[in-house]
Amino acid sequence: MSETLQASGADRDVDTDRDGDKASSPAELEELLVREGDIAGDYLERLLDLLDYDGDIDLDVEAGRAVVSIDGGDDLDKLVGRRGEVLEALQELTRLAVQQETGARSRLMLDIAGWRANRRSELADLGRATAEKVLATGKAARLQPMTPFERKVVHDAVAKVGGVHSESEGEEPNRRVVVFKKD
Repeated sequence: MSETLQASGADRDVDTDRDGDKASSPAELEELLVREGDIAGDYLERLLDLLDYDGDIDLDVEAGRAVVSIDGGDDLDKLVGRRGEVLEALQELTRLAVQQETGARSRLMLDIAGWRANRRSELADLGRATAEKVLATGKAARLQPMTPFERKVVHDAVAKVGGVHSESEGEEPNRRVVVFKKD
């Protein structure tokens, strides 16, 4: 198992630490996020060892959050699960491990076998296509229920299309995106 660490603060959009206090400097925020990634990487490495799964763990900092990716193993699809359900659960467990170590809530993002990156691309295409259809027909479109991650990607894609807007409706786990034509 190999581990690489990349810390690039260029995409950072957060200027507070995890307790909500102003970070003294961007370097301190970067250091906090790198520490979160290190803790998460150690936790996930132990998990992979227990499961006897192979995988490379990559740590990064993007858009004000630690990002951990696991790639390269044959069994990793099992850690993604149906529609990413296992991945979501592992992300929450990893966030809890980081919180236990740091005492602060984490916004860490976990991707396994490129599933989240691929899903992001699919959802962006869906959001764009739905927005264009609503723009052409004038009829609102209700999408299937989605996770918060999925809804955010769709909302972001819809926001890039002029003349339409999106909202979420319903309660979890049946919360969905609805796309409307602007008046």
